[in-house]
Amino acid sequence: MAGKLSKLALKPVNVGLGLAAGAVAGFLFKEAWKVVSGDDDAPDAGDPDRGWTEILAAAALQGAIFAVVKAAVHRGSAIGTQKLTGTWPD
Repeated sequence: MAGKLSKLALKPVNVGLGLAAGAVAGFLFKEAWKVVSGDDDAPDAGDPDRGWTEILAAAALQGAIFAVVKAAVHRGSAIGTQKLTGTWPD
């Protein structure tokens, strides 16, 4: 019962962390794209003025950044949960 209760109590925290992680990842991607391409705006897949290489490179960079941020937040959340509750989350 205590495990289910702590899961329920931590759900809003995890949702908030997920939203914050998405915002951080989006910011990091925009900054990384500026450095990599010298362009302030990342290409949109529907933009007819952008080529395949540029669009796919931007998508790969964005995916990598989002995956790393997601993993870091998930791991940090699990460690925080363990410190708070004494058990590793499922």
